[in-house]
Amino acid sequence: MAESGLWADVRGLCPCGQGLPYEACCGRYIDGAAAAPTAEALMRSRYTAYVRGAGSYVAETWADETRPADLAVDPSGEPFTRLEVLGTSGGGPFDAEGVVEFAAHHPGGVMRERSRFERRAGRWVYVDGVVR
Repeated sequence: MAESGLWADVRGLCPCGQGLPYEACCGRYIDGAAAAPTAEALMRSRYTAYVRGAGSYVAETWADETRPADLAVDPSGEPFTRLEVLGTSGGGPFDAEGVVEFAAHHPGGVMRERSRFERRAGRWVYVDGVVR
């Protein structure tokens, strides 16, 4: 299993756990060089944005109608230490909708979420999720 979270980030690997350098993984989406091709790739890049404090990316990839007005991304809070993708449904390069279920580990426990994504104007956006 590849490292994820802050430990991976310190070593130059992408925090999403794919085992790739940040620039070759989620960094290209967060920096705007490419669009995430799948719902899972968008979810992984959003996790990475939370770890690295890239709040503008989190906001840009959140559907307008469900995005909180007071969105704050604070990497100095309780850090995520590992990401596990538990399952996906749809969300492929040619799908219009997708669901990704994941677990984001942190020192105080685990946050599980079932997230819903839609492709709009050729780009994936996070619509909403159910935290378990």
